[in-house]
Amino acid sequence: MTPPRRFSTYFHVHLVSDSTGETLNAMAKAVVARFEGVIPIEHIYALVRTPRQLERVLEEIEAAPGIVLHTLVDPELRQMLEAGCRRVGAPQLGALDPLVKVVGGYLGAALSRKIGAQHALDSDYFERMGALDFAMHHDDGQGLDELERADVVLVGVSRTSKTPTCVYLAHRGIRAANVPLVPTQDPPELLSQLKHPLVVGLVVSPDRLVSIRRNRLQHLGVDPTTDYVDTDRVREETVRARRLFERLGWPVIDVSRRSVEETAAQVINLINERRSGKLGASQ
Repeated sequence: MTPPRRFSTYFHVHLVSDSTGETLNAMAKAVVARFEGVIPIEHIYALVRTPRQLERVLEEIEAAPGIVLHTLVDPELRQMLEAGCRRVGAPQLGALDPLVKVVGGYLGAALSRKIGAQHALDSDYFERMGALDFAMHHDDGQGLDELERADVVLVGVSRTSKTPTCVYLAHRGIRAANVPLVPTQDPPELLSQLKHPLVVGLVVSPDRLVSIRRNRLQHLGVDPTTDYVDTDRVREETVRARRLFERLGWPVIDVSRRSVEETAAQVINLINERRSGKLGASQ
């Protein structure tokens, strides 16, 4: 019996920000992910800081009614947006308002009216940019002689999400490098001698790894019948990697069913555990 066909629900969501819109975009994606069969049609309006700009936004909302989320700080613009949404019957919400209310009530502190304060060019900003530059120059085994400067070094066989995880960590201000394990070569001896950085092994199930590699080769238009995707060879490769990590006492993260964000979060947890002296041998 053929199961009944499920239809997706499409809806408009308008994200109005006086800054870059990154916060709203991330929040909207996180919320929509909680609903099955729902597909948002996103309208993103960044750097909305004048009444004229907001008028154009309201015209767009009226043309395609939907949910309106905003992070406007200026009281005049907020009132103008709220009034416009009431006029067209579009539900609206200051996305950060509930959290701001809780934090403000707890701290008893005055609310800042500074626009884009989270993107200020302060020391944290330059630290993140420095970490991103470090990740780019120490990707895929580059700059081995400078690995001691890293906060964390990710080690794993090909296609274990080392590079995207390093980039994600860099955006959190963490200097991350990665070194690939090549089947025909011994791992760099330097890895076992590092003192400052935490070295973390990334592993993945052989079946999952074969699938990822085969898709990668097909995307590149390369013959997908090489040893690179041979099941027995891949299984041997992953077993060798696990034995190396165990022998050197490195913590291990299985990325088989983890997103890059989840892997990075686990790495951050390991870094914090190491700093507190509670790091175990594996995860």
